[in-house]
Amino acid sequence: MLRPTLLVLSCLLLLASCVTNKQVTLMQKNDLFKQDLKLNEVTRTYELDSFRYKIQTNDILYIRFESLTPKEFDFFSGQTPQQNLNVMGNALFFGELVNEKGEIPFPVIGKVKVAGLTIFETQEYFRKLASQYIDAPMVKVRLANYRVTLLGEVMKEGTIQLGNNRTSMLEAIGLAGGLGELADRSHLKLIRQWNGKTEVVYLNLLDEEFMRSPYYYVHQNDIVIVPPLKQRTFRKYFSQNLALVFSALSLALLVALNLKK
Repeated sequence: MLRPTLLVLSCLLLLASCVTNKQVTLMQKNDLFKQDLKLNEVTRTYELDSFRYKIQTNDILYIRFESLTPKEFDFFSGQTPQQNLNVMGNALFFGELVNEKGEIPFPVIGKVKVAGLTIFETQEYFRKLASQYIDAPMVKVRLANYRVTLLGEVMKEGTIQLGNNRTSMLEAIGLAGGLGELADRSHLKLIRQWNGKTEVVYLNLLDEEFMRSPYYYVHQNDIVIVPPLKQRTFRKYFSQNLALVFSALSLALLVALNLKK
């Protein structure tokens, strides 16, 4: 009687700890698990929404000016040091912080409002302003503190510094080493600060239609929390739980035998 009972309990525990392919395979479609897929052919196409990040307060902008004007007359050239500008730490330190009014200060020009503009719009705006004072200006604008934080069931928790303002959620997860084996890919929690508000959105990465989502691309300062599957507890503590069950049943059997005597 004991052996069949133990066998049934073991099977139930195993089934409870199983994780199917549909729970872990990203960007699924109805034809994902079919065996007759045509290889080397475009199965379908998606029109991705254009993504243009707009500058917000507390963003740090690295702005660099170049022109034909001699340096002694070019007051813009002194805004950023010319050495080691490729180092992100220097860009963060010497960059211009967008204040609560969405402005950054500049000599002669005064405060310039950049919040709500894209990087390219800001670049062109500064080029036009600089052309009033210097010859043939060239302006480079970069967002120096474009970062995303990933927590939970990812291989490497932490904050990732991004050099590309057009990074998808999948790319950001890849930079974190990917998702853990027992990550719940259907309920990622996204916390996003936008327009003075904090949004909380749940994302399903198992569905290929996620590419149409307005949250397909990450924003500056996004926080992504990846929860575990329900099976995580079973898988993590399976051996301990199984040993506990065997011990309890053995004790029950011992008590039953003693009572019979």
